[in-house]
Amino acid sequence: MSLNNLVVPTFRQMLGTLSGWLDKAQGHLPAAEADALVAARLAPDMFPLSTQIRFACVQVHEGVHRLKGEDFPASLTVLLNEGRDAGEAPGTLAQAKARIAEALALLDGLGADALDAEADAPIAHALPNGMIFDLTAEQYVRDWLLPQFYFHLMTAYAILRGAGVPLGKADYVAHMFPYLRPGTLPSS
Repeated sequence: MSLNNLVVPTFRQMLGTLSGWLDKAQGHLPAAEADALVAARLAPDMFPLSTQIRFACVQVHEGVHRLKGEDFPASLTVLLNEGRDAGEAPGTLAQAKARIAEALALLDGLGADALDAEADAPIAHALPNGMIFDLTAEQYVRDWLLPQFYFHLMTAYAILRGAGVPLGKADYVAHMFPYLRPGTLPSS
């Protein structure tokens, strides 16, 4: 499987799922309560929902540019800073959904093999604290990019669920229903 065929559909379907969770929150709660969710946290020392959403989108942007061998655009720094500062300025659900839409637009603009660098191409992944991981492109996707994306995605799910948004397993795996064999959906 190519990196492009692994990463792009995964990001696309799960960003769509995340956007659906936010729609469900907006449909379930009064507008003011729904917008207040962006400041909700699982624990006092964790980032709020708005950061989790932005950081999931950061993984998409970073992954695309890194796998294409491109420098990060200035817009990525803006997105990172929005996420880091979300404790003070969480924004709104509409702004969070706009960030998801931007990440989806980036994916939609990619060619069929845009991320298919050599799987063993070297990637030096530097963290803000000074740590640097030396990985191959395949290791980067498998061991960092996808796990980080899912961490932020699932933290967002947990925050929404903990705030009373009626999410369940079907909301998480909504992308699987096109594969469901006819006649096998349980009646209850």
